[in-house]
Formats: sequence, C-alpha cells, structure tokens
Amino acid sequence: MLELLLEPRWSPYLAGAGIGLLLWCSFLFSNKPLGCSTAFSRTSGMIESAFNPEKVKNLEYYTIFPPVIEWQWMMVVGIIIGSFLSSYISGTFQIIFIPHTFYTFFGDNLLFRFLTALIGGILMGLGARWAWGCTSGHGISGLAQLSLASMVSVIGFFIAGIVTAILLYSL
Repeated sequence: MLELLLEPRWSPYLAGAGIGLLLWCSFLFSNKPLGCSTAFSRTSGMIESAFNPEKVKNLEYYTIFPPVIEWQWMMVVGIIIGSFLSSYISGTFQIIFIPHTFYTFFGDNLLFRFLTALIGGILMGLGARWAWGCTSGHGISGLAQLSLASMVSVIGFFIAGIVTAILLYSL
C-alpha cells in the first residue's frame, strides 16, 4: 500500500474514490459541499478587515460567509501541503518558473508568464464567484447532488477550457 504513495502519478480511480470519500465526510460532518473558492473570498475579507474592519462587517456577503479561518480554508492549506509532500515523497518535486509546455509555445519571458498567470487567476476567481462556486465545488459536490446549476456550470467550464486551449495553442 505504501508503494502507491511513492508513485509519481496516482491512479485516477483511487484518487476519485478518495475525493468521493472526502465529499461524503464533508456532508456528514459539516453538512456543507466540498469546494474551495469560498476560502479565497474569506481570505480577501480577512485582508480587507485588517485595513477597514467596519466596511467588511457591513458587507452583505461577509454576513453569510464571515471572513474567518474555517475547515474549507484549512482544506486549501492541506491541498498545498499535500501537493508538496506528494511530489517530494515521489521524487518529482522541482521548482519551475516557466513550465516546459508554456516555454515551448510562448518562450521564456517571465513577465509574460507572470501576467498570464495573474490575469488567468483573476478571471478564474471572478468566474468562481459569479457561478457561486469553483470547478471542484460544482464538478464534485454539485454534480453529486444533481444540481442543474452545477451541470450548466461544468458544461460552461469545459467549453471555456476547450475554446481557450484551442485559441492559445493554435496561435
């Protein structure tokens, strides 16, 4: 069993089963769906609270989702730590500023890479808030609940991803 943890790529079936178990535990213990975009907006509220706590306190969004550290926020920390540990244990950990695929298509300009990542991250964050959930929230939790909104969102995610890939890699 320990050999599985040393593999550079885990079986998608085992990983999927693990995510399914995590989703089941999420609903059982917290009665909340699995997802992480709310953690990022909570973090934004925590940062803004440091500068203007009264404004954050009066925002309607933060009355529903208070800017505090809670289990979904800790899950994001766990994802980061788990990703590092997984790559380190499997011997695949490396620090790369420009991934090979990006370098092949766009060159080695660090500023362009930074701006691309920044703009992409902002657009993904806005999309997640606009759709009231991220890809994992809709794709895992929403589809498991047979949510029509999640089905439409996931279809939109796939269409946008395919169109973006075609546009980027056909230039």
